[in-house]
Amino acid sequence: MSGLQYDISNIGDVGPAIMALLPEIAARAEETEQARRLPADLAAKLAAAGAFNLSKPASLGGDELAPLDFMKIVATVAEADASAGWCVMIAVTSTLGAAYMPEPMAREIWGSDDVITGGVFAPMGRAEDKGDHYLLSGQWQWGSGSANCSWLGGGAMIFKDGELQKFDNGAPYHRMLFFPARDVTFIDSWHVAGLKGTGSGDFSVEGLKVPKDRSVSFVGDQPRDSGALYKFPLFGLLALGVSSVALGNARAALEEISNIAIHKKTPGGGRSMAQRATVQTDLARATALLGGAFGYLENAIDQCWLEAKGDGQISIKGRANLRLACAHATEVSADVCKTAYTLGGGGAVYSTNSLQRRFRDAHVATQHIATAPAVFELAGRILLDQPVDMAML
Repeated sequence: MSGLQYDISNIGDVGPAIMALLPEIAARAEETEQARRLPADLAAKLAAAGAFNLSKPASLGGDELAPLDFMKIVATVAEADASAGWCVMIAVTSTLGAAYMPEPMAREIWGSDDVITGGVFAPMGRAEDKGDHYLLSGQWQWGSGSANCSWLGGGAMIFKDGELQKFDNGAPYHRMLFFPARDVTFIDSWHVAGLKGTGSGDFSVEGLKVPKDRSVSFVGDQPRDSGALYKFPLFGLLALGVSSVALGNARAALEEISNIAIHKKTPGGGRSMAQRATVQTDLARATALLGGAFGYLENAIDQCWLEAKGDGQISIKGRANLRLACAHATEVSADVCKTAYTLGGGGAVYSTNSLQRRFRDAHVATQHIATAPAVFELAGRILLDQPVDMAML
């Protein structure tokens, strides 16, 4: 791995440990895609390196990194392989539950240095309130990395005596419940266009008893941990993770097509692609667009982090700007991957050419709810001082 966007070697012990794994992650990208999941031994190596502890509270032995460092590490792993970067991102964001959960339960789940956790925030389950516990049933999609997890979480609507409970504002009440992966049924549903190696298949439980202390509401609860990191809303950090994967993936595609352009000769002409004006122009525009997306996102993170380290909460406009920067970065990254793929010509369509994988991975990332096109409308409402559903920020 040469020409990386970021130097992460100065980010604690975890940065150098992850850098040492990058050549293997890149070399096994095709294996990961064919397996449709991150290989178990590679996941274990990332866990041993501390890759899944980036946002875990320091009180539980985690790194509790600043969001910009989280971004740098996830983007760097995604430069090696987007699917691996995605699995890191999902596992890391799942640890945010540890900042909300009572300490004994949080330690039971996240206390080990090499534990891997995951889950799906979307309330696709149904949980019946039974007093001291919930009775949970449901099936969740996009369970990224779940095959390597010891614990999983699933969002669920909360019912009591058969009646759907509600937040004070009248919205349906939902929580994320955590349970051992051994209690889960995994469903082989991940047959997709891109990010194939993330193992994001469905998982389900039926009539599972979950203690109430093993659940959190990222909407209604306040974090137990007072660290500045946990002032960031779940959707903000999740969107940051998705866009970090997208940016790292696009950065790798741009570097690859640049190397191809320098060394590949045009048919019959004897000139390299790099000597063609159209290639020069397209590559320059893509470089500027991607650099701008990186810079805009870094700036949005810095602004939110400055607010988070203060006495108050992150402002509505700060949160909206972060979400806008994430959505923009993800969209630009897909456009850059399309440019790289197009410049790659006929050779890029072959499954042995990584440009087609970068292209496919980029366009799956744009479909994630945290960075989907609807985010632009959400941010636009804030910019125009219109009312919004704050739960989505």
